[in-house]
Amino acid sequence: MSTFRRKAANAAPSQQPLGRPAPREGDGVETSPAVGDRITKTTCYMCACRCGIDVHVKDGKVRYINGNKDHPVNRGVICGKGSAGIMQHYSPARLAKPLLRTGARGSGEFREIEWDEALKIATDRLSRIRATDPKKLAFFTGRDQSQSLTGWWASKFGTPNFAAHGGFCSVNMAAGGLYTIGGSFWEFGEPDWDRTKYFMLFGVAEDHDSNPIKIGLGKLKARGAKVVSVNPCRTGYNAIADDWIGIRPGADGLFVLALVHELLKAGKIDLDYLAAYTNAPVLVIQEPGAADDGLFLRGDDERPLAWDREAGAPASALDPYAKFALTGIRTVRGRRCVPVFQLLAERYLDESHSPDAVAERCGVPADTIRRIAAELAHVAFEQVIELPIPWTDWAGRRHETTRGRPVAMHAMRGISAHSNGFHTCRAIHLLQVLLGTVDVPGGFRFKPPFPKLAPPGPKPAGKDGGKPMTPLSGVPLGFVTGPEDLLVDGDGKPVRIDKAYSWEAPLAAHGLMHAVIRNAWAGDPYRIDTLFLYMANMAWNSSMNTVETLAMLTDKDEQGEYKIPFIIYSDAYYSETVPYADLVLPDTTYLERHDCISLLDRPICHADGPGDAIRQPVLDPDRDVRPFQTVLIDLGARLGLPGFVNDDGSAKYRDYADYIVNHERSPGIGPLAGWRGAEGETFGRGKPNPDQLQRYIDNGGFWHHDLDDNQRFYKMGNRSYIEFAIHMGFKDRFGPVHFQLYSEPLQKFRLAARGFGDAVPPEAERERLETYMDPLPFWYEPIGQAEVEAGQYPLHALTQRPMHMYHSWGSQNAWLRQITSQNRLFVHRETAAGLGLADDDWVWIESVNGRVKGQIKLVDGVNPQTVWTWNAIGKRKGSWGLKDDAAESNRGFLLNHIIGDRLPGSEGRYSNSDPVTGQAAWFDLKVRIEKCAPGEAGFTEPRFDRLAQPPHFPKPVEKLAFGAEWAEPAK
Repeated sequence: MSTFRRKAANAAPSQQPLGRPAPREGDGVETSPAVGDRITKTTCYMCACRCGIDVHVKDGKVRYINGNKDHPVNRGVICGKGSAGIMQHYSPARLAKPLLRTGARGSGEFREIEWDEALKIATDRLSRIRATDPKKLAFFTGRDQSQSLTGWWASKFGTPNFAAHGGFCSVNMAAGGLYTIGGSFWEFGEPDWDRTKYFMLFGVAEDHDSNPIKIGLGKLKARGAKVVSVNPCRTGYNAIADDWIGIRPGADGLFVLALVHELLKAGKIDLDYLAAYTNAPVLVIQEPGAADDGLFLRGDDERPLAWDREAGAPASALDPYAKFALTGIRTVRGRRCVPVFQLLAERYLDESHSPDAVAERCGVPADTIRRIAAELAHVAFEQVIELPIPWTDWAGRRHETTRGRPVAMHAMRGISAHSNGFHTCRAIHLLQVLLGTVDVPGGFRFKPPFPKLAPPGPKPAGKDGGKPMTPLSGVPLGFVTGPEDLLVDGDGKPVRIDKAYSWEAPLAAHGLMHAVIRNAWAGDPYRIDTLFLYMANMAWNSSMNTVETLAMLTDKDEQGEYKIPFIIYSDAYYSETVPYADLVLPDTTYLERHDCISLLDRPICHADGPGDAIRQPVLDPDRDVRPFQTVLIDLGARLGLPGFVNDDGSAKYRDYADYIVNHERSPGIGPLAGWRGAEGETFGRGKPNPDQLQRYIDNGGFWHHDLDDNQRFYKMGNRSYIEFAIHMGFKDRFGPVHFQLYSEPLQKFRLAARGFGDAVPPEAERERLETYMDPLPFWYEPIGQAEVEAGQYPLHALTQRPMHMYHSWGSQNAWLRQITSQNRLFVHRETAAGLGLADDDWVWIESVNGRVKGQIKLVDGVNPQTVWTWNAIGKRKGSWGLKDDAAESNRGFLLNHIIGDRLPGSEGRYSNSDPVTGQAAWFDLKVRIEKCAPGEAGFTEPRFDRLAQPPHFPKPVEKLAFGAEWAEPAK
């Protein structure tokens, strides 16, 4: 549509180059020589960053990979992971043929089969399930980037049992933000790198969004902005911070709410911002013992009410002209009420939140907490930004300038992976909102398609458990707004195999992938027939309690049948999980297929405008493998799933590339937003364009639109942006997004726990719901830590991913292994001295769940009560094409072996998860360490039998090298 103009990809101020190009040095050295016969521009897949890359091909082989200088994500920057994509593509661990198990599960004994047989086996089995009880299929995917397809496939199959990796990665981060501000950190927003003057990181390691953060931090350091990191470990970004707060793990929420206490006490909050963009003025009913206690007071139109202090009467909380009161007890419509702001002020001004009260538990001195609060207040209120950009708000009021407070924050998995992570994430957003720094110049800024309503839609489908031969009424994953939305049966039992959206994990926006294997093995809440996994190493580094997980995968019932009857697994590599599959569908590498980085899923937007991208095949596969997405589409057609077949029963899509171009999720809205319409004349909304993929290829593999200047800020209430969002399909109706400092959906669960409403929990769940479903953020000691006797297990234990690796993908890469092939347990020098330990000692690391053995490294940059290690370095012998004497299998260790998948003290009843969202609580681990006996040193434990190799799998080579054929001859 001509109304929305498209500019060059890098027109936005935040996308400009960091400086002028370096001048030619005149020495005749060409720093970017042509090294290939051709260059293909595609999207990296060595982590979740989704950078643009140029892949140089020579003689039919990948010779070199560099960053795409025009790409809006990385602007030419590339990291070690991205450069090493060559060795990911040529990994000796690549699978080469479909496999069917012939020996015992876990033995690694397979026979190679043809694709027709593999697809027939899968189709026959899935057809029987779909015709009888669709929920007997549990379909779970890992760190793939095609969840809009996989989730849609599951809904058409009719199973509610679908989820991706988010439940064991960062659902607390997503849900905490989406239920509070309608967006969240990382993929949903970013700091205003060009204007921020004070930047705080919470629990951020180097594996997510690494290149954009490195670029951004470079800008901050160059401008002299202050960087404060809150993290138990001083590595990566935290090591270059101006101020490192070495907090105790799981205490971040306590620290943040102490900052809130200080700001409220000093009156350093933005009251005008709160009144305009949040539910701070909304009246909350205060009638203890009543069915509406804690709910919003609503008018006849069911909209929340606030008190107009000038009119002396209640008014709609959306009335743009009312002058709302933020405090005061009033009786309105026969109910005693107070505004949200008064409730939060009363809670956080209590001395229990003061720096002196929390310092010891945080491991942060009280004076430091007071100093950080004062610095936040000074920058936010004394260094206000005012841009000469007029804009109009949703109510039609014109603002002549765009005002901002230059404080920004970013948080990630170090916050999320605790059993108190949801409320901690909400507390960080509360801190930002009180300062008035969300989506303003200098603050935290939303990336389109956010913000959405808090919480957004849709609601999860599958309450009936799925009916034979019938699609679900909607998508399997979504956002509940009250107990009536839960997926539970008439007795209150979970409908889903992972117990997502049950009384045990009500707001499980991403599902509980880490609970699937145990629940399926135990038949709790029921037996399944087939577990279908993609790109999820659930027999090793993606599972808690690895030893027991392996036993569950191989356990049999009284009849000698596996308790998990059938496992289908798709992966590109021979991971530790492949030997436990019954049917293996080999995937391609990311350089051999089409992919879609979609606005329907996980796009590459930035705060100044939306964007999406593709992957395209750089090379044809040299093995008998197929892209998983194409295989899934083929299975959909063979099963006759609605949306995958035409009226005559023929396949609707040839492959994934055809799906990307021609699929419409709603009229005019497809996987790709760029160059829509018959001639590619529009974007966002329009008919499919048969030439769309070529247009992306011609543009470097991506599409990006820059918002007009007057659309870039205050997206929650910006008229021009809201109209644009409706055009793009981000919103379905006009209206603002009000931030929910007080979350009414959570209060509805508390009322259900008190026996009110049509949907009430079983008696055994009521106390838990009353405790954790608090409508205001609060801190509690992580459950797993609280249940462990501190004296017996005195140390916190964490994992991080190294900057040069991502999950287990990088730790099998020959070039990256040269950087790290063995992980150490990092221990503070003083802590080690107190335990009689020296550098390089071998130690036992013991928890209530077992023990693992590894080697230590003494450091200074860690909280003294904390030990940590790199994740996913330790490998099982026989996997990933590694030699038997590889350091990863002999000296590397996996902390997962001693992380319980059940909460201690719950008698196995609850998963080791956040009680609100079901997020896996990886970082609640408490341990003790002791030096190994002399004969025990030098090798890791526990040790597992060597995995057998699949047929025709290449033997590990003595020296894995690449590129010798192009080396210059020696002179």
